[in-house]
Amino acid sequence: MTQAIPQHFKALVLRQDDGKTVSAVEQLTVDDLPEGDVLLSVDYSSINYKDSMAVTGTGKIVRTWPMVPGIDLTGTVIESQADSYKPGDKVLLTGWSVGEQFWGGYSQVQRVQSKWLIPLPDSMESKTAMAIGTAGLTAMLCVMALEEANVTPEKGPVIVTGAGGGVGSIAVAILSKLGYNVTAVSGRTSTHDYLKGLGAKEIISREEMEKPARPLEAQRWAGAIDTAGDAILARVLAETDYNGAVAACGLAAGFKLPTTVMPFILRNVRLQGVDSVMCPNGRRQTAWKRLAQDLPEEALTGINRVVAIDEIKQVAEDMMAGKVQGRTVVDLQAS
Repeated sequence: MTQAIPQHFKALVLRQDDGKTVSAVEQLTVDDLPEGDVLLSVDYSSINYKDSMAVTGTGKIVRTWPMVPGIDLTGTVIESQADSYKPGDKVLLTGWSVGEQFWGGYSQVQRVQSKWLIPLPDSMESKTAMAIGTAGLTAMLCVMALEEANVTPEKGPVIVTGAGGGVGSIAVAILSKLGYNVTAVSGRTSTHDYLKGLGAKEIISREEMEKPARPLEAQRWAGAIDTAGDAILARVLAETDYNGAVAACGLAAGFKLPTTVMPFILRNVRLQGVDSVMCPNGRRQTAWKRLAQDLPEEALTGINRVVAIDEIKQVAEDMMAGKVQGRTVVDLQAS
């Protein structure tokens, strides 16, 4: 059954006013939407760190104006000019510069390019997919990178930095489910019980990991997933075991890397960059199938909360202030 196109619908729109970002929920029509070959009714989106930067005008995330942010979405196809999708299909979109260069998920109706979409996994609900979102996809791609580097649970402990955030919390849950001994790094004591509930065996402070590292420190970690960068990543590398691997996917602490080549040439450490924005669709679909299999469903109940479109701005401000843990899902159809 073909879904009717609403005459008007809500969207969170970012505009520039005298060089400052201004966000407001506006009423749009289909004629306001960008070009694309698939028209969607957006079911859910999510609020990532990058979304919060866009909404609050922090950094240079948005590249064109006006912009509807939201780098993730799940939706139902209303109209399609693409052979690969038909009305009624459930689809999933993360990355591809949506919410930065192209209009994204914070709209009740959106028009997108079919090449950005993948089918929603059969065993996954739309809301669950957004509780996972870009953060979960990134976490799984990091886990896959460690596996491909032959970092197995038997090799020893693994460390996850920025564990209280979206990527880190999902990485902790996945690694624990797969049998790894996980140490979580967090700068907030309020997250400790939460992280232990996700399966972390040990928690160490961000302050400890921020201390400047010597070129090589005592070996502690068979592998690592790093969302921080800068001095924290430098210490992780200095403490990584011989033949270990570090999957780096974030720069929450900074983009510099104050280290030396010594971990790489003396301990054979591998530093693997992980990107989820332009990740090819084949690998995306593999990662989403793994998420359906290896991310404990019960873990998501502690990871996410659900808000309406009118609440996005406040959540974004709270996230930039370090007051949000885990994942926040946006129900676009909520009143």
